[in-house]
Amino acid sequence: MKKWAAEADLKRWVALVPVAALAVTLTIGSVTALVDVTIKISQIASPAMRALATIAELLTGMFWLMATVYIATHLAVLIFGTGRSSQE
Repeated sequence: MKKWAAEADLKRWVALVPVAALAVTLTIGSVTALVDVTIKISQIASPAMRALATIAELLTGMFWLMATVYIATHLAVLIFGTGRSSQE
C-alpha cells in the first residue's frame, strides 16, 4: 500500500471518532429533551391541551431522531464513500 493511501485510510478512521461522538451526543440530547418534555406534558391539567402537546411532541421527536440518523449516515457516507455511483 502506498504511503498516501495509508494516510488517507488513517484520516478516515480518525474522522470516524468525532462523527460517532456527534451521533451519540445528538441522540442522547434528543432523548433527554423528549423525556423532559414528556414529564412537563403529563403535568398539564387540560386534556385538550395535553393531547395537542402530545401530538406536537411526537412529531418533534420523530423529526429530531430522524435528523440524528440522517446526520450520522450522511457524515459516514461522506467519510467512507468511494465517490462512485452504482450506475457507473
